[in-house]
Parts: sequence; C-alpha cells; structure tokens
Amino acid sequence: MRRHLYINGRQVETKEYRTLRSPYSGEVIAEVAEAAAEDVDAAVQAAAEAKSAMRALPAHRRAAILEKLAVLLDERKDEAARLIALEAAKPIKTALAEIDRTVQTYKFAAEEAKRIHGETVPMDAAPGGEGRLAYTVKEPVGVVGAITPFNFPMNLVAHKVGPAIAAGNTIVLKPAEQTPLSAYLLAELLEEAGLPAGALNVVSGDGKVAGDRLVTDPRVNFITFTGSPAVGTEIRAKAGLKRVTLELGSNSAVIIDSGTDMDAIVSRCVSGAFTNQGQVCISLQRIYVLEDCYEEFTDKFTKAAQKLRIGDPLDPDTDVSALISAKDVQRVQEWIAEAVGMGAVVALGGETDGPVLKPTVLLQVDPQASVSCREAFAPLVVIERVASVDEAVGKVNASIYGLQAGIYTKDIATALDAADKLHVGGVMINDIPTFRVDHMPYGGVKQSGIGREGVKYAVEEMLETKLIVINRQ
Repeated sequence: MRRHLYINGRQVETKEYRTLRSPYSGEVIAEVAEAAAEDVDAAVQAAAEAKSAMRALPAHRRAAILEKLAVLLDERKDEAARLIALEAAKPIKTALAEIDRTVQTYKFAAEEAKRIHGETVPMDAAPGGEGRLAYTVKEPVGVVGAITPFNFPMNLVAHKVGPAIAAGNTIVLKPAEQTPLSAYLLAELLEEAGLPAGALNVVSGDGKVAGDRLVTDPRVNFITFTGSPAVGTEIRAKAGLKRVTLELGSNSAVIIDSGTDMDAIVSRCVSGAFTNQGQVCISLQRIYVLEDCYEEFTDKFTKAAQKLRIGDPLDPDTDVSALISAKDVQRVQEWIAEAVGMGAVVALGGETDGPVLKPTVLLQVDPQASVSCREAFAPLVVIERVASVDEAVGKVNASIYGLQAGIYTKDIATALDAADKLHVGGVMINDIPTFRVDHMPYGGVKQSGIGREGVKYAVEEMLETKLIVINRQ
C-alpha cells in the first residue's frame, strides 16, 4: 500500500516515500509520503484559500459534518483499530477502546459547534459609555497547524481536528512519523462526510521539515502540538506571535493513603501504569504509598502486573506489546540500569522479549534517577514508601512536570488539602492520574505545557473575540 499526501481534497504524490514497518513484527505496512517543504507550502496555501468557505459554513453544517464523521468512523471501527495496532503496536483491545473514545470526541465537537456565541457588554457601566450598545462575536482564528504524536493516533488527532472544524477553522495536520495511516483514513472519512476541499490537509513526514515549516509559516494562525517538552519549547520559540497550545510530558504520580482498600485499587493502578505499554501522557509512573500499607500494596501490585500478557498487538488477549521503536527500548533499559546502579531494586521485569519491554516495577529508587524524574513513556513504574501524605505531595510537586496527579484516601479533608497543594493541571481524587474523558479540560503546568484541550476548551482556544459597539446617539 502506498499513501500519498492529502492536499486540497485530493491525494498528491511527492518525490520521496518511506517504508513504514510494524514496531512489533517489523513487517512492511505501507510506503508513506515524505512531505518536502514545497508540499507543506501547498497544504498551507490550500488551507488559507479554504478559510473563507469554512468561515461561511453555518454552525449546523459544521456540526452535521462532525456527526457524519462519527458515524462513518464507528462503521469502520475494526479497520481503524487494526491500523492503530499495526502502526503503533497498540494492543487491539486498547485500540478498539481508542476508536470508541474518538467517536465520542467528534460527537462532542459536533455539539460544541452549535454552542459558540458572544455576549453583550454593558457599556453604561463606565462614564462615557451611555447610549452605546456593544456585543462580542466569536470568529475562527484561521489556519490551524496540528502536530500530533504516535500514542493515540486517532483520538489525539480528534482533539485537534474536531475543535478546529467546530470553530470554523481550516487545518494542516502533521501526524507522527510512525502513525500516519490513521490520519489518512480520517481525511478519507471527512471527505465523505462533506468537509470542503482544503479544510483538512495531511502532510506526513519528518518533523524537522514539515513541523518547522508549519510553525514558521505566517499564513498559519494557530499551532496545537502534543509531544515532548524539548520540541514544545522549540515550537513556542519559533512560533512568534502565533497562538499555541502545547500538551507536553509528564511523570504522573498517585498517592495512596493509609486505610485504602488495596484490593479495590490495585488493578486500576496496574492499568494506569501499563496500558499501551505506558506510552500515555498521563501514564502512572510514580506511586507514593504510606508506610503502613506499603508492603501490602507493593506485593499485590507486583503480582497483578506479573499476570499481564505480552505479545502480538493483534492478539485480543495481549495486554502489553512493543514500544514504538528499538531506540526507546534501549533508552529505557539504560534508565533501569542507571537506577539499579544508584541502589534501586527491580521487583519485576526489566528485561525484554524481542521488541517488548516486560512490565517493570522498581523499588528504592533514588529521586534523581531518570526513571523517577523524567518521563519514561514505557511500561515502568516506581513505588516509593512515604511517612505522610504531605511528604508525598512534596515529592509529586518536586517534578518538573505537572499534568495530572491522583490520591486515594478515605478522608475528605486529606483529599481536598492535597488537591489544593498539588501543582498540576488536574487532580483525581480516589482515582489514578491516567483518568481522562474527552470533554473535560485537560492540560498541565510547568513543563507539561500551556493551554487546555478537552473539546469545549480547545474550541475556545481556536476562536478570536471581536467587539462591536453601536453609538445610538
């Protein structure tokens, strides 16, 4: 299969194509277009020329297109999930769950398209404002440059494309190099759903070529990016006066207070740590357990993690499959070795089975070790003993990241005090930090990014406010 670029409503050939292989089996999946600078320019030009058509499209039409997209994607759910399993090595049952969420995300976007409105402004609240009527309207920002990661190649794209369409913008989408096939399927479905030509353009290829071109092009009005803090910082520096939303890294933590029912939470914590091989922005990476329940939790967590099945992502029984690249496997193994060299104990895992890193549990980890203070993005979790919830909160906050955190406790005062003190974008009480539904505000502080996603909040980011004042005198 050969996948071309998608520009101005049609497939466009380019000079170079790259062989795309399965991270798990190494088999060739497709030959995928590598966009050159001139291809990105053509995609931006198509989006710029389509701005007036999208701006003129009434809200009910934008909503109808998104509703139709949700229906079409649901009809091709198995095909879409298989694509994700092939290109990202995401276990098929997890990929199917991602498609369900993606359908829901586009439904939320369809609803939000009909809720965009301004407000009246009481001008006579200020001296000199008498006799004037004022109101605001919301207008699309224009061309949205969307740069997306590999780990949720359908749903994280939906969190950018859905709000952009709902707000009446046009889009140039640059998917992750390893997961472009699902983006091209989206283009096909949106064309069938009736999106005007040029409103969505997909350019696959190298981030330094396609991504940089998008970020610096003056015709692009807004950049939305999900990825690493290093790249996000670079994007913000290059974007100039463009508005940006950056959803960056994390090493999310949960606090487990005394008196917590361990049997009730262990499976949830295991899921949060190892789903999609830990390649989730809010994957549970650090667990802080109060001293009196540390041994019980650690024992039960390790035994539950040991039962996870590793293997082919297309096998419906697989829980953990390959990391996205051999380079990432090597990196995480080096981090584990570093932690052990600093005194850590490997309670489970640490080895590989081909391209799969086995679920890994580390104890007695130095807080300066990479596995503790950096984002692992792997099936790896650190469990640490603490003397108090306050000590745990301090350790959570010591991170350079601040996306989401969780706390399990039976004491409401403890829960609310922790929620107040935790310096993160979202606090999950009696749940893991990995919890997310697609209409909630989602984003972080510190090196976890700026701005918020979650459909309603992303729509707001992609709109401009215009004031209109009428002098009635």
